[in-house]
Amino acid sequence: MIDHICLAVSDYARSKVFFTSALAPLDITLVVEVDGWAGFGRGGKPEFWFGTHSHPQYALHVAFAAESRAQVDAFHAAALKAGAQDNGAPGIREIYHPHYYGAFVIGPDGHNIEAVCHRPDA
Repeated sequence: MIDHICLAVSDYARSKVFFTSALAPLDITLVVEVDGWAGFGRGGKPEFWFGTHSHPQYALHVAFAAESRAQVDAFHAAALKAGAQDNGAPGIREIYHPHYYGAFVIGPDGHNIEAVCHRPDA
């Protein structure tokens, strides 16, 4: 349903290091950099973008799809190592549905970044 999303960030270099580290376990990589914007994605298609802006958005929630619960765990660990603040350790969130396995962190600009796996057997 969504083709891509863009975030304004306060520090491009810091955000690039953070997202490169945090998204690597999900097989999401830097695809392109254009005019001060970084585009991350899978299979060569940039779907998640960020760039420096004097007024970054706050309190956005971005959830990245994980193929397994192990990827969710690895995302959380990598994000914390890259400087994120824990906002919900990996685990089942039955409030959403019985197989919703997610982890949440607060990134460098205060955005709530999540990885989620919906598969019951992953």
